[in-house]
Order: sequence, then structure tokens, then C-alpha cells
Amino acid sequence: MSGRVGRSRIAARFLGLLCAAAMLLPSGARAEYPDRPIRLIIPFAAGGATDILGRSVADFLGKEFKQSVIVENKPGANTSVAADMVAHAPPDGYTLLIAAASTLVLNPLLYRKPTIDPAAFRPLSIMVEVPLIMVVNKAVPAQSVAEFAAYAKQNPGKVNYASSGAGGPLHLAGELFNISAGVNMTHVPYRGSAPALTDLISGQVQVMFDPVSSSLEHVRGGSLRALGVTAAERTSLLPDVPTVAESGFADFRATAWYGLVAPKGIPEEVAKRLVAASDKALADPTFRKPLENLGYVVMQPGGEPAFARFIQQEHDRWSKVIKSQNISLD
Repeated sequence: MSGRVGRSRIAARFLGLLCAAAMLLPSGARAEYPDRPIRLIIPFAAGGATDILGRSVADFLGKEFKQSVIVENKPGANTSVAADMVAHAPPDGYTLLIAAASTLVLNPLLYRKPTIDPAAFRPLSIMVEVPLIMVVNKAVPAQSVAEFAAYAKQNPGKVNYASSGAGGPLHLAGELFNISAGVNMTHVPYRGSAPALTDLISGQVQVMFDPVSSSLEHVRGGSLRALGVTAAERTSLLPDVPTVAESGFADFRATAWYGLVAPKGIPEEVAKRLVAASDKALADPTFRKPLENLGYVVMQPGGEPAFARFIQQEHDRWSKVIKSQNISLD
């Protein structure tokens, strides 16, 4: 009997040590991540540039993790609706966000009391930039960026530029051009690119900085004229259109961009797995090519350090523009 009692005590002690060790592990690491479906929140409506990227990311992560990745579109309040949902989700890696420039950089600069603090997130990977193209109504006589700047100076108070909404990259690209070219165009915000493009084509406004993916068919069809690309390099979709920077406006750069983020506080091992999977996607031609064919600039793998540097550069760039133009959304 004493032998049985001794063995029982040893077994009980061993079990107790196992339980104690399990309690020391982060809650997200007790089962191998992921062991259930992941939610990927998109801060814009279905069908747009962010949605296309998000579904590509979801498809890749799903195959990589052998687990379902469910896309949920939560548009509203300049990305704040989606951001608030993810910021308050359990920090376990099962709720992720495709964050936009507005989420991590612009909203905190534009609102005196922003509803979402970027510090609520752990930025994991910068995924893509979306170049904008400077497009004009075909009745505008300018054939180049420099000619358009001269045209705007010759017609003070008569040049209006459209955007998909106040405070977004398209709006701020116009303000950056006002500064760079020394002009004073008037901003006309719309509820999305589609109605803005409709009025640009009809001549209600004269110019717009728009994602190449949504303006391309109008440029190729002749209803709009492309003058310049706002990214650092020309786009392969319009190789003959120069960048705004090479058109005489040095250092001009304005893009939409998107990255993968999680709620702050996710387990370190989970964060590492997500970063590794994101880097693998960015290095994979089957992930890159379809996006590049739509005009996205797919970033190189760089993980969290690259994303942190990118965010700081964007913050420095746009804080100068917003302060100098005294732009506020509240």
C-alpha cells in the first residue's frame, strides 16, 4: 500500500507542476495559434482598394495557418468604427485590422480629441502603398503638372479639387500640392471616389488625386487626363505618366497605404507568427503579382521595424501639411 501511496503522491505532484507551468504561459499560447477562425476587419466597404487587399491577406493567412480567416467590412467615421472594434477586442491574435493611414497617422493629427489612440495597436506589417494619380477634366488645358500649376495661378478662386472625403489621403494630397505649387485650390469633399469622379468628368471640379485603380479606365478611355503620379516612382500601369516629383515638385509624395495590426498586448509568440506569415506573403509572387497588376505597390518584407519607420515618416510628412494649412476635422 505504501508503494501505491508513494506513486500517487508523485503523480499528484507531477500533475501540480504541469498545472503551475501552464498558468505561467500567456493565455494565447496555451494552444497552438491559431486553433479557431481569425477575424480580419476592413475599415471600408466591400469592393474598394482596402477590401481587395484584405481579402488577399485573408486568403494567404488562411492557407498559411490552415485556418479560416473571416473578412468583416466595418466602414465609417474615417476608419474609426473598425479601429474601435479591434482596439477593444481580446488581445489574442484572433481579431486583426487592415489599418489605413487615417487610422494610425491622420486621425490623431486631424482631431483635437481623437477617439482612437494609435498606441492601442501593435503594428505588425506594412503591406502596400496605393499610388494616386493627378487627373484633370479633359477641358482643362494643362498637359503637365507644371502647366496645371500655372493654370491654377492664372485662375485664382476658380480651381476646385475633389476628394473622397475630408481628412483622407486624397484630400491631403491636394493640400500638399497647394503648398508645393504655391496655389490655392478649393477642396470639394465627396462621399467616396465614385461620385467625385463623376463630377470631375462632367466638369463640376477640375482636378483630383485618386487611386490609380479607380481612375485608370477613365484615363484610358479619354474622359480624364493623367498629369502625374504621386508615388516615388512611376506606375507600370501608366508608364508614360511622370511622377509629380520629377515634374518639378521635388519630394512630393502622397499615397494611400495599408498595414496589418493587432490589439496591443497580444502574446509575443502570436505576434511573431503573424509577422512571419506577413513577410512570407510579401515575398511570394502569387500574393504580389495580382495586387501589382491592379496598381498597388507591394512592400518588401520588413516586419515590425519597417512598419514603425514607415509610420514615423508619414507622421512627420503629414503633420507639417496639416499644421501649415490649419486643417481640422472637429
